[in-house]
Amino acid sequence: MKLLTCEYNGRTFAAVSDGKMVYEAAPDMYALIKALDGKLPGADMLRGEGTALDRVRLLAPIPEPHQDVVCLGMNYIDHSAEAERWGKEDFVKNAGKAVYFSKRAAYIVGPGGEIDPHFDIVDGLDYEAELAVVLGKDAYRVSKDEAFDYVLGYSVLNDVSARNLQKEHKQFYFGKSLDTHTTMGPWIVTRDELPGAPELDIRCYINGEKRQDSNTRYMIFGVAEVISELSQGMTLKAGTIIAMGTPAGVGMGFDPPKYLACGDVVRCEIDGIGVLENRVKK
Repeated sequence: MKLLTCEYNGRTFAAVSDGKMVYEAAPDMYALIKALDGKLPGADMLRGEGTALDRVRLLAPIPEPHQDVVCLGMNYIDHSAEAERWGKEDFVKNAGKAVYFSKRAAYIVGPGGEIDPHFDIVDGLDYEAELAVVLGKDAYRVSKDEAFDYVLGYSVLNDVSARNLQKEHKQFYFGKSLDTHTTMGPWIVTRDELPGAPELDIRCYINGEKRQDSNTRYMIFGVAEVISELSQGMTLKAGTIIAMGTPAGVGMGFDPPKYLACGDVVRCEIDGIGVLENRVKK
């Protein structure tokens, strides 16, 4: 099932969808997650008066997250290699441990929304197609074996990045956290549709040119491992978004780099989930 946030007839609400019709379920995604109480939505939620999916305007599934997005750096071997080539002194080489950082996202841009390039302070605007994991209940001291029980579902996320700010400040936070530099959508696909450790093709196109083409099976640290490790010392609240890292093919990995420009269209796809397309504001 698909969980989404949308606008229709001047109202914004969270809904469930079978891919054809949309059924209002709660005022917002956090209210829907709370109502589900750690469970997955049932077929009974697809009854009643619905609206055709193509009649609503999709927003990010969680437009205003209650906490920063949890991110993994260099979680694909090929991306780790290209990052090191770009700036060896600026990226920590993987040494058997996951690289975690947080990404401020006061407002997450949804499908069709624009990315503000902030070119007054940004030199090297980049894209990163990523699998996003959304938790359905609080996780604390969770084992790997039970980690997937805490997953609500999966979405597509673009971890837009300002490479010059990363280099200048020698860390991820500022260069990853500018307004509109997190896009996500088109919805959350519940975990029962993608059971177990999902192995999904992931791609990114810039103006129709394929730049990234990989599969989530090549992640160094998988979903269950990440949830389990993080939850050993902190509570991951229901609604937490975890961005699982990006494969090779980002703009900085080319020689010369292929960074984003005004008017560029970024299309991120993950099979089994959907397509997220955004334009860089002119």
